Parts: sequence; structure tokens; C-alpha cells
Amino acid sequence: MSTPATLSADPPADLVELGRIVSAYGVRGWVKIQPHSSNGQVLLAAKTWWLKAPALKASPGASPLAFAVQVLASRPQGATVVAQLDAAPDRDRAEALKAHTVWVPRADFPAADDDEYYWVDLIGCKLFGEHEGRSVLIGQVLDVIDNGAHAVLRVGRATADAGGELTFMQNEKGKTLEVLVPFVSAHVHTVDIAAQRLESNWPAEF
Repeated sequence: MSTPATLSADPPADLVELGRIVSAYGVRGWVKIQPHSSNGQVLLAAKTWWLKAPALKASPGASPLAFAVQVLASRPQGATVVAQLDAAPDRDRAEALKAHTVWVPRADFPAADDDEYYWVDLIGCKLFGEHEGRSVLIGQVLDVIDNGAHAVLRVGRATADAGGELTFMQNEKGKTLEVLVPFVSAHVHTVDIAAQRLESNWPAEF
């Protein structure tokens, strides 16, 4: 059964994946979404979501197309979000959306509170630590993990040349060396999103 939704060959360029539809919810066409990290508040605030079908449902060799759906209603449900979408007027249509990923343009994110940051803005930032009283590059943030108590930066260790080009350090198996750094003010004391630079007291040698 096809899904009544608006296919778009030109979705917004700043789409951010925020979760995945895990099941239908109830009998009236609602869906249940498992948010990535702590992004439920963005899903609840957005009135339009962009969905992408899982790779198994996409055409062979093609990237899944994003299509827009309107959020008619949404609410938190424990650690998940449940929502009523215009694309799913009944349970059968809701079931057809299972495993679709949910995306929202970064421009539609609510403004973050002071001293709060969206994980998507931290990814790609360079993390600097301390060594003998100097600020020294540790690496680049690859991902942000939510451990329940606070966020943790997954940092790929790297060096930078004179032009700022990064070279990631690798182990004997060719995998990038990584370090986990708690994203708390006791360790990461300065955040400059515009410059993509994080200053910390984390030891640069470990």
C-alpha cells in the first residue's frame, strides 16, 4: 500500500536525522518514534517532518528520497514520541511507515537555552585540551552520546597542519583512535559553535 505523502527531489539541505519510527501506535494511525539522543523536544516542536524509507524499501542503488509529512499532533510517551501524521490516516498506513527515519531541518530547531547546545552543532567541532599550560588540539567531535546523566563527546584523535587540515590518528588496525570526554562544564569550559572550537581541561596526552 502506498503512502499518501509529498515526495520531494529537493528537500532542505540542512536536514538532521532525529529518530526512527518503530511501530504504529493505537488504532487511529498514530506512530511511535524512538528519538536519537535527547532530541524529543525538537520532534515535538516541529510541525513538518521529513521521512526517509529504510534502504530495503528504496530503489536498488538509490538513496531514499525524503518526503514531507505534517504533524497533526504529538506528545511524549515515556522515552519515545508518539504522533499523528497526515500521511497515516489509519493503522495500516501507520504500519507502512515503520523503520522510516525522521528528519527535521536544522533551521526549524527551537532556540537553545543559554549554556545548552544541540548535539548536531557539536559534531565537527575541534576539541582542545591542556598540555603543560598550553591549549593543544585533541581531535574532532565525531558523535555525541547521551549516557542518561550527561552528554559524552566521542572524539577522534587528530593532528592539524599549518592550514588547519586534520589528520586522524589510527591504530595498528587502521581504525581512528578515539577518546570519550564528558560534556560538562567541569571539563569543557568554553564552547564557540561559530568557530567550531571547544576548549577543555582534558589532558592532551593520555
